[in-house]
Amino acid sequence: MKKFSTLVVIGMLSAAALTGCSSSPSADELKQLEDLKAEVSSLESQIQTRESEKQALLKAIAEKDAQLAQCAKDKEALKARTGN
Repeated sequence: MKKFSTLVVIGMLSAAALTGCSSSPSADELKQLEDLKAEVSSLESQIQTRESEKQALLKAIAEKDAQLAQCAKDKEALKARTGN
């Protein structure tokens, strides 16, 4: 996320350097800036969504691992009781 924000800032600075030093930004430049801000906001929202999904998946994996470990314990206990 920080890398992306850094890239956006570098991109905006590069755009400013290429357009020259005017006293005020043009309407087109302001629109580009607003579009970039909206895109950054959207991407940050997507990152949060993906992080939430990742945490849910990690929790599900941990639960399945616990079930698997319990099954292994039950199997060993059953083997011990049956004499195999």
